[in-house]
Amino acid sequence: MTQPSATPRPDTPPASAPARLEDLAPGVHAYIQPDGGWCLNNAGVLISDGAVAVVDTAATERRARALRAAIASRTPLEVGTVVTTHHHGDHHFGNSVVAPHAAVVSHAVTRAEMERRGLAMREVWPDTEWGDIRLVLPTLTFRDRATLHVGGLTAELIHVGPAHTTSDIVVWLPEQRVLFAGDVLLPGCTPFVLMGSLSGTLEAVSRLRSLDPAIVVGGHGPVSDPEVLDATRDYLLWVRGVARAGLAAGVSPLRAARDADLGPYAGLRDPERLVANLHRAYAEESSPPGNAEIRSAPVFAEMAQFNGGRPVACHA
Repeated sequence: MTQPSATPRPDTPPASAPARLEDLAPGVHAYIQPDGGWCLNNAGVLISDGAVAVVDTAATERRARALRAAIASRTPLEVGTVVTTHHHGDHHFGNSVVAPHAAVVSHAVTRAEMERRGLAMREVWPDTEWGDIRLVLPTLTFRDRATLHVGGLTAELIHVGPAHTTSDIVVWLPEQRVLFAGDVLLPGCTPFVLMGSLSGTLEAVSRLRSLDPAIVVGGHGPVSDPEVLDATRDYLLWVRGVARAGLAAGVSPLRAARDADLGPYAGLRDPERLVANLHRAYAEESSPPGNAEIRSAPVFAEMAQFNGGRPVACHA
């Protein structure tokens, strides 16, 4: 079985390192926030021929300002386009700080979810210093696929949801073979499909493998090679097996998670997500299968129980 933590690039900074831009190809950069835990997301930066685009931003004003400064260290130009891969606030709360005048692009359902949820993620972690952030909704949406031209760079925006959420998109640069996968792929971190679909993520992984990427930038964690595709598939197939066994035994997702031997997955960041993933897997394995929204607050409480009473912490 493929090891779950896909091989990071040799120059990946240690967990204690500050956020930084990593050069992937001419004009193509990854903004990495170690160590990739809750709310420490990655972003993509595309700079070419007088144009600048960003894939996702950051959770807080302070972290968004750091991203903006990192971009300014490479170009004096303002960001013209922001691509939002999904509706979770750590990927878009910083839009107004990083690129106040940019066009924002997302899937149509992502825009609707952003509007419905607003800044509610702040209530999950009220002690986080969110700073001066405001909701910036996408101004351009699509349903299936779109092409973004950033100077001489061509990026394909591809809907692959439901996966991590109901409406994930990825950003694929075919010439450079660089994939910005959003939270569909989380190198070195435990996948999280509570608000999306386990089976849908498996289908998304298969689609992304067919692109044949050379470099993968997940929504969190280090820059990776394509091994993260197999690692994600193997983990989710394991979760499905744990869910089937738990259902057969008549135990709750929390009990099944506590009884499970994490084995090769014990070293993944944020292992408590197993509880949430089992809730989604239980729903999909039930008869008839369920794909309804699962309330996150009770599941986060169970993840805290899995952690011995320690609440899930936002590290932004």
